[in-house]
Amino acid sequence: MLLRSVTLAVFCFAGFMFAQGNGDWDEPFPPYKVIGNVYYVGTKGLANFLITTPDGNILINSDFERNVPTIRASVEKLGFSFRDTKILLGSHAHGDHMAGDAMVKELTGALVMAMAEDVPALEKMRPGNKPHPIDRVLHDGDRVTLGSTTLVAHLTPGHTKGCTTWTMKVGDSGKTYDVVIVRSVNVNQGYMLVGNKYYPEIADDFARTFKILQSLPVDVFLGAHGDYYGMEAKYARMKTGGPNPFIDPDGYHAYLR
Repeated sequence: MLLRSVTLAVFCFAGFMFAQGNGDWDEPFPPYKVIGNVYYVGTKGLANFLITTPDGNILINSDFERNVPTIRASVEKLGFSFRDTKILLGSHAHGDHMAGDAMVKELTGALVMAMAEDVPALEKMRPGNKPHPIDRVLHDGDRVTLGSTTLVAHLTPGHTKGCTTWTMKVGDSGKTYDVVIVRSVNVNQGYMLVGNKYYPEIADDFARTFKILQSLPVDVFLGAHGDYYGMEAKYARMKTGGPNPFIDPDGYHAYLR
């Protein structure tokens, strides 16, 4: 089953970076409340999440530097101050998710945290020749707490060696929900699962990652790209009222099959 899941990832997601196109990555999308203290502040193609707390806010993903002004505008449209961003987290060491880390830190002073296995790749990510800031190196199972909110970092490698899936519990309307923010599970274009001299353990890492993801408790399914979890369609449904469409454990498990 795990090998089948990995094989499906190759065929279903290989070339995702090119299929989406920069138009989707740069096209603004209305910011909105997902659930509880979790807000969407990304573009149409790149997902960014703001986690608010009384002690400041956590931002997940900075994207390219060119996307940072759009993220900032989305945060402020929701009525929050971008300068209140105290912690910046990432999903994985690719430019479309973490190249803007230095700019966000310059604008907010946020502490930048990243999984240890992605640090070498991040250190090579220097837009404008600026050093990539890393204030805390994370390891599998580490907890990141701000105020009363805690996120747990799960090492789910394959797409990059330090790909990180984030989980947290969120309260909404008197109930508590398990939120899972999935990093990318696709195989990078041009990569091979067998005989990959740049990443010899890639197949084993993907198999382990799918096993981890299948074991996580989940109510709310989110991800590093909106297409992973049907963001646009769920956003449209949310505006019509009714149950929160982002509460979608069935969609999560279908995504992993």
